Amino acid sequence: MAEKFAEKDLAKLDELLADLGSKKGTLIPILQKAQDIFGYLPKDVLIRISEKAGIPISQVYGVVTFYAQFHLEPRGRNIIRSCQGTACHVRGAKGIMKELVSCLGLKGEEVTTGDLRFTLESVACIGCCGLAPVIMINDDTHGRLEPSMIKDILEQYR
Repeated sequence: MAEKFAEKDLAKLDELLADLGSKKGTLIPILQKAQDIFGYLPKDVLIRISEKAGIPISQVYGVVTFYAQFHLEPRGRNIIRSCQGTACHVRGAKGIMKELVSCLGLKGEEVTTGDLRFTLESVACIGCCGLAPVIMINDDTHGRLEPSMIKDILEQYR
């Protein structure tokens, strides 16, 4: 494998594959547990799953890219979801997102900070329109935001 993984993690994956491997309907549970082990689903892990479970890599990759719960890149310990829905948009979501990007030091297409503390996601609706504009960090909702509040909110999670 090109990437370096802890032997204990690879052993957990192999044990999982030995248990569930080629049983019909087990790909999603295998992927969920593999993601729990590694924190995301690296290419080499997908190849290992494909080979040991006897599932074509195209099918494995198709499932991973279809479901939003699976991630091909490392993610931060804190997931920030910035609502871009209508109510939030009208009340300044664009400015909130711009401030989040700035405070996190993200460049270009980056969504995860280099220290893996934060991953920033743009979402269609959080369902808290009365609190617009709103973000969620992990399971915590922060609403009625102004860009000037973002730095202090992020400090709570550093």
